[in-house]
Amino acid sequence: MIELTHVSKTYAGKEVKAVDDLTWTVEDGKITGFFGPNGAGKSTTLKMICGVNSVDEGTITINGHDITSDGIAAKRQFAYVPDDPDRFLRLTGIEYLTFMADVYNTPADKRGPFIEDYANRFEIYDALSSRISDYSHGMRQKVHILGALIHDPSVWILDEPMLGLDPKGAFELKEMMREHAANGHSVLFSTHVLETADQLCDSVCIISHGHKLFEGTLEQLKAQHPNMTLEEIFLKVTSDE
Repeated sequence: MIELTHVSKTYAGKEVKAVDDLTWTVEDGKITGFFGPNGAGKSTTLKMICGVNSVDEGTITINGHDITSDGIAAKRQFAYVPDDPDRFLRLTGIEYLTFMADVYNTPADKRGPFIEDYANRFEIYDALSSRISDYSHGMRQKVHILGALIHDPSVWILDEPMLGLDPKGAFELKEMMREHAANGHSVLFSTHVLETADQLCDSVCIISHGHKLFEGTLEQLKAQHPNMTLEEIFLKVTSDE
């Protein structure tokens, strides 16, 4: 579970808050979609949750661990997949996964079966001996997803995770997300592809200009805007703001 309480962030030299008094709970057992226009504060919020950006005001806890005062314990609770997979390009796929497993002290008897299972699901097992620099964008995304998940964290934080994935890879990731939530864990993902969100989400949070516009279930959002597609609802809610 992720809990944000009156969280705000202002960047140096800016008068307007990038995130303004955001209170929000990402519940266990659910896939939660995080939506907003470009510049809405989504990336800032995700980076604060992960401890990449500092919190100016308020608190963020992950499974009860404060990301500011108990950062190491909080970071052990989650997997974070950013929207840019162009990292660790000199390593081979297996070197990267081994490195990530070592960082999180994942036992050998767990990392081996995980890599074999999930790399085969993503159809990259045979490419793990090649350098990441030789991978396509989608293959890089896949190996970084596996690196983030290798320590079996209870909280998944995914920023545009489908970007660049082929249809089979996108299908497998969606299945993994459903399986993870069904096991009582939490999945938070940011996306602009509302069709995907409509297929996956149990709960949603919409922000614009750093303010929360809606938090609740997908059914509650649709009930407030009958006979409208999720895309139409999103455009109406954010244009009203």
